[in-house]
Amino acid sequence: MAHDGQDLTLDTPVILPNLLALTQSALAPADTMLAAAKRTVADLVSHNGRVSGALIEQNQTAAHGLAWLATYVEALRQMQTWADRLSDEGAFGEIEQLIHQIAFGEYLWQMYGGLPMTQGEFIRPQDMGLSQEQQALLMTPEVMILTHSGNTQAARSHLVELVRERTAEATFGNAGLDDELNMIRDQFRRYSTERVEPDAHEWHLKDELIPMEIIDELAEMGVFGLTIPEEHGGLGMSKASMCVVSEELSRGYIGVGSLGTRSEIAAELILAGGTEDQKAKWLPRLASGETLPTAVFTEPNTGSDLGALRTRAIRDGDDWVVNGNKTWITHAARTHMMTVLARTVPDTTDYRGLSMLLAEKTPGTDEVPFVNDGLSGGEIEVLGYRGMKEYTVNFDDFHVKGENLLGDTEGQGFKQLMQTFESARIQTAARAIGVAQSALDQGLKYAEDRKQFGKALISFPRVSSKLAMMIVEIMVARQLTYFSAWEKDNDRRCDLEAGMAKLLGARIAWAAADNALQIHGGNGFALEYKISRILCDARILNIFEGAGEIQAQVIARRLLN
Repeated sequence: MAHDGQDLTLDTPVILPNLLALTQSALAPADTMLAAAKRTVADLVSHNGRVSGALIEQNQTAAHGLAWLATYVEALRQMQTWADRLSDEGAFGEIEQLIHQIAFGEYLWQMYGGLPMTQGEFIRPQDMGLSQEQQALLMTPEVMILTHSGNTQAARSHLVELVRERTAEATFGNAGLDDELNMIRDQFRRYSTERVEPDAHEWHLKDELIPMEIIDELAEMGVFGLTIPEEHGGLGMSKASMCVVSEELSRGYIGVGSLGTRSEIAAELILAGGTEDQKAKWLPRLASGETLPTAVFTEPNTGSDLGALRTRAIRDGDDWVVNGNKTWITHAARTHMMTVLARTVPDTTDYRGLSMLLAEKTPGTDEVPFVNDGLSGGEIEVLGYRGMKEYTVNFDDFHVKGENLLGDTEGQGFKQLMQTFESARIQTAARAIGVAQSALDQGLKYAEDRKQFGKALISFPRVSSKLAMMIVEIMVARQLTYFSAWEKDNDRRCDLEAGMAKLLGARIAWAAADNALQIHGGNGFALEYKISRILCDARILNIFEGAGEIQAQVIARRLLN
């Protein structure tokens, strides 16, 4: 096999010559394969020239496979953008080159031979209706060089060797951020290391709420008002900054990294759909941490089908009376305000009858979670993600002020909620990166310290390969997530990219936690080791903010319409 007159043999350098040219050339055939898959899947799911929801469901594997394929192509495109930017800045060092090369080598091979949607579900080109001739379009000479010589044992081992020399670095490779974002990362990395990591495992094991002291400190640091505009009492910073903060706090403990998510969702709802009076009342309180909100959307028998919600709010003079049951409500006990999605329009059975209420409540405690009349519920015991706790919430003639109907308009609740999903999924992707990075931290340390057969675990190729792939995939997820945030910051629609970042990030976090636990061996199964908590925490990421299957469905619909 040759490229630019050079034969690739067993003596090929660890870092491929002309790497950036090779990877740039690989994007076109990847796009060609994606375009062909779009056509073949569209043929499978269309009736009379229009995409059919029933046919998408009937051909779900193919449709979801298309979503994953598109996610891989976009991820590689953003890796190329990252690599080119670093190269232009003279910052594309050995670590970054190896990460880039391994990412392309591995993901291109998976696109051709079998892409893992989950551990037991692989999507192959033929599953999306691609012929052998169409599959062959991917395998250009440049792609073949990358697939055969990009992700080698030598490349993975060398990457880990380099990282071992630079373990003090925050991200194991230059993330490509500007000075301001790097300063934010350093600040929150220090905070997470000093104030979160030392106690996180104990909070988890005792199933304790995160101490109010930590919440007060986060409020002082501006976490709850990070992206709220300055005119409403916030810091007016970018979604990219939110990603960095969420990532580093989640690296310490996902519960702490997720505290800001509730404020982010509530603020987005009010900014996009609230009246001027509602913005003036609530946004400064959210920004300062004076008001801690919780999102009250999901019901016991609806799950992701939010349009079928049954909780009702009925007019009582100028106010509302709410009746119904909600479940999986995070941090419900000691919050001050609930964003409640309820059916206010009589005789409706779909999303058009839903409205959003900003329901005020009195904070409860761990022992007595709900203290208001008409409000009850209890804790749901969970494997991980424990620091804020999960609750059922029951409404029994619970009163909400009339002025707290979001936007002062009925029937807009579902639309208002949809407007928050871009930011929520971007932040969830950032939390996934933090959890994956935490798994890598624990796996790397254990592999360095643990001796077997007279040498450190990290000396064994399969151990170092696991660590190398964590390093690579974390950077892939990071670049896709930052791209989504930058699109959002520039007021460009990014629901597709945000969904892709969340979809891929959740899988990468689980893989990193699982592999880090494997490196620990039997000790990883012991509750005293932090990796046992990280594994439990990682598992939720592929479920909340849109389960992986729902996320793939949404991406597929966007690609096909």
